[in-house]
Formats: sequence, C-alpha cells, structure tokens
Amino acid sequence: MAAVYQALHRRASSLLCRLHSTYVRKMRYLNKLKEDDSLCGQARTSGTFYLFHNLSPFLQKAEKKYLVPQLSAAEMQRILEKFPAAEQWMEKSVLIGCSDEHIPHFALDLGALEKSVIESELQGSFTDLRKALFVVDGKDSPLLASAQSLLRWHDSHQYCSKTGQPTQKNPAGSKRVCQASGITYYPQVSPVVITLVSDGSRCLLARQPSFPPGMFTALSGFCDVGENVEEAVRREVAEEVGLEVESLRYSASQHWPFPSSSLMLGCHALVGAQQAEISMDSLELEEARWFGLEEIVEGLKREPRSSKQDDGSFLPWFPPRQAIAHQLICEWVRQQ
Repeated sequence: MAAVYQALHRRASSLLCRLHSTYVRKMRYLNKLKEDDSLCGQARTSGTFYLFHNLSPFLQKAEKKYLVPQLSAAEMQRILEKFPAAEQWMEKSVLIGCSDEHIPHFALDLGALEKSVIESELQGSFTDLRKALFVVDGKDSPLLASAQSLLRWHDSHQYCSKTGQPTQKNPAGSKRVCQASGITYYPQVSPVVITLVSDGSRCLLARQPSFPPGMFTALSGFCDVGENVEEAVRREVAEEVGLEVESLRYSASQHWPFPSSSLMLGCHALVGAQQAEISMDSLELEEARWFGLEEIVEGLKREPRSSKQDDGSFLPWFPPRQAIAHQLICEWVRQQ
C-alpha cells in the first residue's frame, strides 16, 4: 500500500510540475512579446483577435448563450480589406494574453469604422461591456475587462503630459513613449476597497442613485494617496455610513474595468453591534441598511427582472456571481 501511495504521490507531483512549468513558459513568452517589438509584430500574423467598437466587445449569440469569438489574423484581414488603410488598423491592436500553446491574443477597437458592416459580416453585435460581462462565459469576462481597460488607456494617453507631443504605442501595447521627452508611460490601475460591513448577525448593503432599481451592494471607494488598505476601509465606512470599524480582514481582489481600470480589494469589516446605527451620506448613497441572513439568502436567488412588485417597488437583489461583491456576500452567508 505504501508503494502505491508513493507512486501516486510522485505522479501527482510530476503533473503539478508540468502545470507549473506550462504557466511559467506562458508568462515568459508574454513578457518576450512585450519587450521584443519584432517578435510581437510577427506574433500578430498568427494570433487571434477580440474585436471592440468604441470599447464595446463583439459578441455572437448561439441559442441562449453569448459567445466571444476569436478571429484569426486572416479573418481580420478579410474584414479590414473592406475599409481603407487595413494594415494600419492591425497595428492598433494590443496584446491581452496567450493560450497555453502560445497562441497570442490581441484586442482591437474598430470604433472609427462602420459598425453595421462589421456586425453584418460577422453575424453578431457589439454589446455594452456592463452587459457583456454578465452574459458571457466566466472565463471570458476577465479577458474582456482587461482588454477594454487597456484599449481605454491607450485612447486617453495619446499625448505626453509634459510636452503635449504625441506618444507612440509599442506593438504589444504595454507602454507608450514620448519621443520628444523620452518619458515612458505604462497602463495604470486605481486601487479601490470594497467592503462588506457586518455587526455579527447582519450585513450592511447600500445603493447609489445610478444603480438599477432594487440593486444593493457592498460599500466601495478609491484609496487616497498615502493610505493603506486598512485605512481606506475605515475611512470609507466612516464617510458613507457613519460607522467605526473595529476589525477587518482581506478576502480577495478583482480587476474591474469601471470607471477606468480599478483593482477591487475585497474586505470584510466588523462594527460593534451596540454602535450600528447608520448615518448615511446622502451625497454618495441613495439608501443603506442592514440585511438579515434570511433576506440575504432570498436576495441571492432573485433575478433583477423578477424583483419588481405589482405596486411598482423593487425587492432587493445583489450583484451577479462575476462580481467580487457577490463573493463577499456569499462568504458572509457561509460564516453565519
């Protein structure tokens, strides 16, 4: 029996090593593409492309599912030949990843071209990213989010902040350089704390006026310069609902493309049950209140379209499973 166990252990260890080395090779290949302009240019001829139009990703509907097609370089050329300066459009693409087999993935925004021609040719539609993230397969959501963030960054950083001169994108899209000043610009993310506050038996959720009717979520806010995560959580909770955090713990993080490439740092925060009276900042929030376990469980089951009642009011519902707020709420439920 011991010999069998050792053999299984060696086999599992060997598999783990192979998986690890696959990941390492993949990351090193991506880094080479970012650093070697010639290699990246060659990779475009064998890569796959995700299309956007004014930052909206291209989707195709197959029965009840929404698919994110990956177009080959040849398919891209066929589409772009219908428009002038086709070769220049390929150079606008940005590298967003690669497969385990080292097939590079690029994203390309064709916002200056006629949308209806592309949609008709490819039999699909460009869809607002806020909708797309929640209807496509879970593995595609992060890729679309990072692709849109990178495309948005390039669109808004075409000029040097020091000289006012145009900046140039490298083939991978991992940086922009101002030739006049020599300054190199890199894509940026903004750290945001998102916090599920609890008093031990209840959790606190809130909504802003811009939210869809009935949707509640965890408190969130940008980190100020000089703050660490703990300080940002305590400040945001104090500012938005007037409560003082006694303790907190980090849960997980998630890249989020809104409003402009955010790194969401998910936390759980505990406040004293005897000091749990909410004093809401009405400039930030429309409503903030405590939810008990039963109401949270029911809200997790509820779909947005089924939350409207006969009298026109809406029952509470929460962000879908792709959002880190959903993960925080589910973690709280499991802890009760």
